[in-house]
Amino acid sequence: MSSMDRPENVYEVPQGRPEPEDDGACDHLPGMRMPSVSLMSTEGYPVDLSTLTGTTVVYCYPLTGKPDQDLPPGWDDIPGARGCTPQSCAFRDHHAELKELGARVFGLSTQDTAYQREAAGRLHLPFPLLSDENLEFARALGLPTFEAEGMILIKRLTLVIERGEIEHVFYPVFPPGRNAEEVVRWLSERTAS
Repeated sequence: MSSMDRPENVYEVPQGRPEPEDDGACDHLPGMRMPSVSLMSTEGYPVDLSTLTGTTVVYCYPLTGKPDQDLPPGWDDIPGARGCTPQSCAFRDHHAELKELGARVFGLSTQDTAYQREAAGRLHLPFPLLSDENLEFARALGLPTFEAEGMILIKRLTLVIERGEIEHVFYPVFPPGRNAEEVVRWLSERTAS
């Protein structure tokens, strides 16, 4: 049976994939002010994260695959690339808890809004995805990126933003499907202290 014939659970990262290492590429982020960059959301309106009050969680992911399309060649060999669907589904499943903790949630990638709308609908996401297709946000913050099949993609990381300033960064994120739970735990501990 070839790999094309085998059904694959897109909600889990297959065993044996290379894990990302902390290369220090996000060490500069805590304490930074959010740049004033307008990002189109899957809900049809632009969002400027620098203007939001309260707690905002933004999980940045490289690329959500589509069921009818192959991922870029060598995708599984890129540390941390695999797992965008498990990460998004985990944030969907923990969305109510995050809201109870006072956090609004956004996903963010470099795909265009139409591409993201398909994923948001298919995965039944209760929060918007933001498109940084021109890499304005990634460049303004100096986010770590990598290249795959000619695309510049953001490495997987999660920002906790409080009143326009980055309070905490989860990086590297692995396994992706546990990221939302880690964010819930971190916010709960912050609230308790």
